[in-house]
Amino acid sequence: MFVLTRVPENVDLAAFSRWLRAQGVAHRVTEEGAQQVLWLAEEEWRQPVLTALHQYLSSPEWRERVEAVDEPRQVVRAAGWQPGPAQAPVMLGLVVLAAIITWAIGFGTRGPLHALFMVDTRHWDPVALLSTADRWHALMATLASGQVWRLITPVFLHFSISHLAFDAVMFWFLGSQIEARDGKLVAIALFLVSAVLSNFSQYILTGPEFGGLSGVVYAMLGYCWLSQQRLPRFYFPPALIIVSVVWMLLGLTPIPEALNIGKMANGAHAAGFISGLAFALLVPPPRGRVT
Repeated sequence: MFVLTRVPENVDLAAFSRWLRAQGVAHRVTEEGAQQVLWLAEEEWRQPVLTALHQYLSSPEWRERVEAVDEPRQVVRAAGWQPGPAQAPVMLGLVVLAAIITWAIGFGTRGPLHALFMVDTRHWDPVALLSTADRWHALMATLASGQVWRLITPVFLHFSISHLAFDAVMFWFLGSQIEARDGKLVAIALFLVSAVLSNFSQYILTGPEFGGLSGVVYAMLGYCWLSQQRLPRFYFPPALIIVSVVWMLLGLTPIPEALNIGKMANGAHAAGFISGLAFALLVPPPRGRVT
């Protein structure tokens, strides 16, 4: 074991220690003079436990949550802080599906693109869909004909290797943690809601010719960041939220095109991020459970 931190002897760590046991975190608390020493068995828990301890000491509301946790009866511990494929099979399957579809369309150069955009571009010429009213009419007619899958499928379309790689890595990094720690139902619901909202927003803004998982990634980021304030359980660099928001705002300027990055899906990013924040407010975090 290694020393994580020291706290004054007058701080009651009993409830926090019980909460750590509920998370499957191997640790012990010893006394040295006028201090208590918190030891951890595994380095991978260093930052998450420090974050949780800070909130325990500074937030009365969060302390009440911790003190309400009983000794665990149903605790499933992941093999590591970053879950593996066995802990997040749904998210892995979605990444694989995106890779297969992207390969099938030749990064946007061939294949059934018309069947996967928000509307069928053989019947609705993107050049003709100049106004919001035109796009809305085309989408309603498409959905009325039963082609509801189009609300989801644009997230699986990617138009370069770098586009696919970046989206897939971030999707797995965040999505696997959500599935492993909050459960499959939460992960699937967040994916579906954010996919529909981000696709719809981008379509209304620019028309049907877009794709990518980045809107869902922004939703996952917003969800993890805000829900983390209520119960620390996700691991990501604190600067990630700042960089992502700055990048989203940067997309509203001409800079990406000037750098030959191309146009960014600003509507999808913003709608995804907002939907993730809303999801975090509506869905309570699991009490005393990390899987």
